[in-house]
Amino acid sequence: MSTHTDRKDVYTRVTDRIIFDLEQGIRTWMKPWSVEHTAGHITKPLRHNGTPYRGMNILLLWGEAMTKGYAAPIWMTYKQAQETGGQVRKGEHGSLVVYANSITKTETNEQGEDTEREIPFMKGYTVFNVEQVDGLPSHYYAQPANPLPLSERIENADRFMTNTAATIHHGGNRAFYAPARDAIQLPPFEAFKDKESYYATALHELTHWTKHERRLERDFSAKRFGDHGYAREELVAELGAAFLCAELGITPEVREDHAAYLGHWLTVLKEDKRAIFSAAAHAQRAADYLSGIQQKQESVAA
Repeated sequence: MSTHTDRKDVYTRVTDRIIFDLEQGIRTWMKPWSVEHTAGHITKPLRHNGTPYRGMNILLLWGEAMTKGYAAPIWMTYKQAQETGGQVRKGEHGSLVVYANSITKTETNEQGEDTEREIPFMKGYTVFNVEQVDGLPSHYYAQPANPLPLSERIENADRFMTNTAATIHHGGNRAFYAPARDAIQLPPFEAFKDKESYYATALHELTHWTKHERRLERDFSAKRFGDHGYAREELVAELGAAFLCAELGITPEVREDHAAYLGHWLTVLKEDKRAIFSAAAHAQRAADYLSGIQQKQESVAA
């Protein structure tokens, strides 16, 4: 199969999955928090060696885990299962994850000179949840350790927000990031239904905050509410907040004022099969940026 066909197949398969969920009114990245999770707490999906998945693969595997009822967060290929002493049960169906790579193509220009060009492409491969595999070492099936108590998790979130040094004002009844003032506006803490809702909303706005020209310079040319650029940025903020919430042990909040975006996201995704991949990549970059600030602050304090 050609690289081009591979790429089209993966983009289409993934996008169609996200579109299907959105048409049901379900945000794939919120699924892990919309049902009871028997593992005790939410985590990012993990590779067989314990390394967390990133970007688009987080969304894909969260969706798979919730659709198929897997509580364990660990995934592996058929070969990795065998190498670890396990065997995928007969009749089990794997789940799609994606891998971005590039090939180098040598081309000859009009002057007869050879030039090399990097051509990016997306490939898909199949992984299985450890609950589909028999005979693995016992630690793969172990229940995760109890998460930090809520009070400690929230303390972590407070520290996370403070470390960013973002300008955050409280008051009014709306949450938003104002680029012209480079400031975040949040309703008063007591206006939220619970502590986790406050921090989940703050993380959403902090993801917007990373788009500033002094930070990640993310610009989708948004002109007005609801246009494609606006919808793309809002999608990045939703995904970025979900990734950060998983790191901090906070339950994301589905905000009613964001319900209007569902239709806009569907339009964007149906017109551009790469839009969700781009949004996930930007969201991962934003989460990495904010987490990087934490690491710098911790190293200074040490």
